[in-house]
Amino acid sequence: MIAEDQLMMRSALAALLGLESDLDVVAEVGRGDEVVAAAVASRADVAVLDIEMPGGSGLDVIPALLTAMPGIAVLMVTTFGRPGHLRRALDAGARGFLVKDDPVEELAAAIRLVLAGETVVNPVLAAQSLRAGPNPLTERERDALSAGEGGATIADIANSLQLSTSTVRNYLSSAIGKTGSRNRTEALTLARDKGWL
Repeated sequence: MIAEDQLMMRSALAALLGLESDLDVVAEVGRGDEVVAAAVASRADVAVLDIEMPGGSGLDVIPALLTAMPGIAVLMVTTFGRPGHLRRALDAGARGFLVKDDPVEELAAAIRLVLAGETVVNPVLAAQSLRAGPNPLTERERDALSAGEGGATIADIANSLQLSTSTVRNYLSSAIGKTGSRNRTEALTLARDKGWL
């Protein structure tokens, strides 16, 4: 199954993988919130997921997908080859992580390897991830930063997360400190660039 929001890219991947004698594309979706239903309906063995999609990111979909289909192999294929994304994907249960700059032959080979229970990671991204270290932000700090995107006020963030304004301030202050930023906008930008959100 392929989950990719760009129709041309999704169609091209499906066509190229369809040329492989031992691979069949059984489902294609363009939204994150369509992944689980399509995988279950098609009984896919492998889900090739993009990260940035409307209706939920590929990273956010992994836990629900593995709950619905524990045996499915998840392979992330994305433009956003960030160390934090790699760590989040692997921590969520993905078996592979490739970037769209990789040759399509590597994708077909990676699908076969994750089906066999192996883990496949773009080597450059793996090295970057080792150098970058772990994500320093807690889940609540990430939530507070994300909820503040677009200029939301502290009160807006508190309401959306069902927290007090002082608790939100503490989370944001901690995130700013951990990222070495001057304010929450810089902290959000840095966290996004690192793939921590």
